[in-house]
Amino acid sequence: MNLSVGIVGLPNVGKSTLFNALTRSAVPAENYPFCTIDPSVGVVAVPDNRLETLTSISHSAKTIPAVVEFVDIAGLVKGASAGEGLGNKFLSNIREVNMIAEVVRIFEDTDVHHVSGAVDPLSDIEVINLELILADTETVANRLEGVEREVKRGDKDSVKEKEACVKILQTLESGRLANMCELTEEEQKAVKGLHLLTMKKFLYVCNKKNGAFNLDEQNDERWQELQNFFESTNSEYVVVDAGVEHELKDLEESEKEEFRREYGAQDSGVGNLIRACYRLLGLISFFTTGEDETRAWTIEEGSTAPSAGAAIHTDFKDKFIRAQVVTFADLVETGGMAVAREKGKLRTEGKEYVVEDGDVIEFMHS
Repeated sequence: MNLSVGIVGLPNVGKSTLFNALTRSAVPAENYPFCTIDPSVGVVAVPDNRLETLTSISHSAKTIPAVVEFVDIAGLVKGASAGEGLGNKFLSNIREVNMIAEVVRIFEDTDVHHVSGAVDPLSDIEVINLELILADTETVANRLEGVEREVKRGDKDSVKEKEACVKILQTLESGRLANMCELTEEEQKAVKGLHLLTMKKFLYVCNKKNGAFNLDEQNDERWQELQNFFESTNSEYVVVDAGVEHELKDLEESEKEEFRREYGAQDSGVGNLIRACYRLLGLISFFTTGEDETRAWTIEEGSTAPSAGAAIHTDFKDKFIRAQVVTFADLVETGGMAVAREKGKLRTEGKEYVVEDGDVIEFMHS
């Protein structure tokens, strides 16, 4: 399952620094606009302590985590929807990702220029979201013209699409993201092909800086305004210190924790960011474990056992017979598959079984 998160934001808010911290890559992160012209892509492991536990139980030779792909996209400027800056490239790159991690700066530092001349995270969000809304408005308006002609010709399938387009256009014109529009399941399917930018899931990433004037730490009025926005729009956010995490990116996890204590940052925020993206994308992990490897597999929440098996191999779906399932907690309690089976913790499940996050599974197929 190829899943990607686009890191977007205005120039000089810390996007590339965050990307470096996430992926341990060395993409350009100089302090000037458009240093990231072509999107850089990095595959990032989803933090999950359960993997280490299962590896220990099974004495596995390899441990393979679930992953999410992050794409560092060139900085956006006002007027991007009309082609300003790298607008067209920005919009095409963001159209290809599954969700958006929107980075806003919540620190003041005279050494790091802000493209607007002043640090105001809510204003930054409004600039970025407006450009995405304007681009989507044009897409929907153009499609609405075409779909109305199809409706007049008697095409019944186009009726739902027209209804959805009208609803979305009203939402966009009111300054709201398309993902805030209430659509039926049929209407959602009808407009899926439009690949609207603001229909994607959004996660706001508040980037602070160690030793600087951080709006959250000072409970600044701008931070309060930002909190009000998150609450009123039911938006999710995480706080990170991309600079600290970038400095620590090559250290072992135990060393990172020691240095974080020195910096006064108990949590990197980066782990929370990765997990939040995974969750917002509607994803869960199930595990397979044995002497060869322990592995986390990514599936959509609500997947049945055969669909989950397809993550490993299509045979596990097409030729599915049954699945042997034990919860992570039960496997840890019993200490292994053999004891779990003896104590009746290992269940046999059929085609209708809906896989739960943390299930440890063995698939049987013909």
